[in-house]
Amino acid sequence: MPAFRPTVWTFLIVCPLVFLAGFVDSVAGGGGVISLPAYLIAGIPVKLAMGTNKLANGCGTATSVFKYARSGKIAWDCALPAALGCLLGAAGGSSLAVMLPDRVLQIILLAALPIAAIILVLVRHKTDEDTKHLSRTKTILCSLLIGLVLGVYDGLIGPGTGTFLTIAFSIVLGIGLLKSSGCARTANLASNIASLIVYLINGSVLFSVGIPAICCSMLGNYLGARYAIRGGSKKIRLVMFFVLGLLFLKTILQLTGVIDF
Repeated sequence: MPAFRPTVWTFLIVCPLVFLAGFVDSVAGGGGVISLPAYLIAGIPVKLAMGTNKLANGCGTATSVFKYARSGKIAWDCALPAALGCLLGAAGGSSLAVMLPDRVLQIILLAALPIAAIILVLVRHKTDEDTKHLSRTKTILCSLLIGLVLGVYDGLIGPGTGTFLTIAFSIVLGIGLLKSSGCARTANLASNIASLIVYLINGSVLFSVGIPAICCSMLGNYLGARYAIRGGSKKIRLVMFFVLGLLFLKTILQLTGVIDF
């Protein structure tokens, strides 16, 4: 593992961006598009950056889940099966990712983003009110399937998983956008924990940067969850469009060789 000694500049770069990532992630998902590049821009080696990112994001997401749960904005019959599905799917997706070239993964993401944006536009009728029409058994099975499919995506590609989970819960299960966001954070927390355990076992976490990043991520997630809960579906939709646009721009820049992370 490459040695890395953080400087003042490391924290000046990482901490504000991790705070912003936590805020965005707690509202609409996709915060990793902001936080992971922050560690890399600060000069932290890739594996250490990924492990440290999981540490801070995991703690931040836990804060967000607590805030949503305390406000009664999580449908547990959807969130828990989806969390299990995410764990199983992410394992399969990670194995598949090893066999596919990065460029293929980027093209898949590039194709998925406009579709997600179009879906988000077409479901303008979705509000904070639930329109659930499935039985409890079907709800659990559909949630597990959503978690499996998007867990594979998380392991295969990663960025935007929380955003896609939110959209899926809203469209497929008829859950209000606010509760969908709470369920998505819960499912994401499960996959974050699983990934973090792997990084910790392999010593790929930089605690000297990770501990301050945890504080920034938790604060960002707390404020973001409060923003979403108070603002409702309109504010969540706005941030989701921002995340999808950011993901699309990042993928274009990667494919054209302008950036490599």
